[in-house]
Amino acid sequence: MDSTPTIGTDILDSINSSDAMKILRILMERNKELKAEIRKIALEVLSDANPEEIAVDVMQALDRIEVEELWDRSGSKRYGYIDPSDESWVMFEETLLPFLSTMTKYQKIGLTNEAKAYCVGIILGIQGFEADSRSEFKDWAIDAPQHFIEEVFEKWKSGNPCEGDIAQVRAIL
Repeated sequence: MDSTPTIGTDILDSINSSDAMKILRILMERNKELKAEIRKIALEVLSDANPEEIAVDVMQALDRIEVEELWDRSGSKRYGYIDPSDESWVMFEETLLPFLSTMTKYQKIGLTNEAKAYCVGIILGIQGFEADSRSEFKDWAIDAPQHFIEEVFEKWKSGNPCEGDIAQVRAIL
């Protein structure tokens, strides 16, 4: 059986992210110079953290939480009662998790400026949500924004940023 792609199709158009990662790893193993170039490109891509853009993304993500989902996830359940206010905090945290994961990833790989940008962006996004959102969900999570602002700041500080950066971030709290 011939495994050559059909004429007019490009095999590259059919690979998924998992396939692409496997191919990239094989390329890096086969060519050390290419590995250095891939690292350089990865650094360029990852070094593009913009606090204002992150803030918009965070605010929009929080604003997209539907109060109906909160109601579905709370109230009387088969095994007891889930307080809507408590569940709103869980949902708030779940929404922030991808942003916090990215901030932590940057800290782990030594991109301290990008980690700081993510911290600032997350905090500004939460502040924007608290100040400007008209979401019904916000009414159920009244104290959550301030709590999570402090939590984001503490999580970022646990990555051991320099004192000057800590002072700059503290200034926006």
